[in-house]
Amino acid sequence: MRNMVSFAAIAGVLGIFAPAVAGEAPRCAVKIAPQFIKVADEGAAAPKAPAVGETEGAGVLTAPADLDKISILKHIAGSGANILDLGSAHGLRSISARRGEQFMVLQIAPDGEAAISGPQLDLSISKLLSVAGSQVTELGEAHGLRGIFLRNGQEFQVLYATPDGQATMAGVMWDATGKNLTREQVAGIEGVAPTAVIGKDAGAASAEGASHSALETVQETSFGTLGDDGAARLWLFVDPLCSYSVRVLQDLKPFVEQHRVQLAIIPVSVLDYEDQGQSTPAALALLSKASGEMATAWEHQDFRSLGTTEAAARLRTNMGAAQSIGLRGTPTMIWRKSDGSEGRADGLPSDWKDLIASIAEGSHAAAER
Repeated sequence: MRNMVSFAAIAGVLGIFAPAVAGEAPRCAVKIAPQFIKVADEGAAAPKAPAVGETEGAGVLTAPADLDKISILKHIAGSGANILDLGSAHGLRSISARRGEQFMVLQIAPDGEAAISGPQLDLSISKLLSVAGSQVTELGEAHGLRGIFLRNGQEFQVLYATPDGQATMAGVMWDATGKNLTREQVAGIEGVAPTAVIGKDAGAASAEGASHSALETVQETSFGTLGDDGAARLWLFVDPLCSYSVRVLQDLKPFVEQHRVQLAIIPVSVLDYEDQGQSTPAALALLSKASGEMATAWEHQDFRSLGTTEAAARLRTNMGAAQSIGLRGTPTMIWRKSDGSEGRADGLPSDWKDLIASIAEGSHAAAER
């Protein structure tokens, strides 16, 4: 399965918020709320944004007067975001939510209990149905908004119609508790891989899995390798779209090139709530690759491979392993130490040389795939 059809020019997430707890190693956390879009990549200069409440040539925007009365607005404001009212169109009100350099445009559902991430599109529901025809599946109504599932070959997109039917929105619906309602709406559609989650809702780990060590658990995952087979192995859980996961690959490449370590890259999907559901298709694309091709595809952000049934099964295995070891975010590293004990690092370590030096030489055997 490839990424969703791009009916709107919505920027993908290129970074994440800093760790929620001071002193933690930088990582992409399993749960961060609410969901925002990154304006600029990590390390890149962000465009100068207007001061809060200011717009170019559009006067001054203000916070909604009924902020404390609308459930979804209270939820977003409770995260520390600044909310500005963008006005109403086609029976829906629009707001912007900003925290630091991250922002989203949201459409508020008529009942005030949910929101759609993304702007309104100048495409009526009647025109959409005329163009798409049999490729459309009705999702029913949720919080006063009609949902449409649109398939285009191996790609898909969920759209919601405005109350008057004269515009549509391509995006994800979230309720006032931060729950992804779109995921539930499409879960029963054939060929749509469910978003993998970690935590109490992901199902309890089996008794057998719970009894495994972290090293025993990772050896049963689906992974790609980078580096010499004879080098010490470092197991690496990554979300393909996590900026810290990408950073760890860059930091470790010199050690790989020096034949000091071999990476065993385990793709998982933990940032769908943050990146508009794009982590799962990216992980599926990597897991569709051969073991020796996975790291290169990830390094070049090549997620063009169609997710297969086998890739979906591999992702479920990896997510089960992540839950089994109590994954809190990505990157997470597991290795065998020289003294025989297990090493683990959650997030970017402060000293790579010490970590690499602690890995036992010849610490792995080729796992059967």
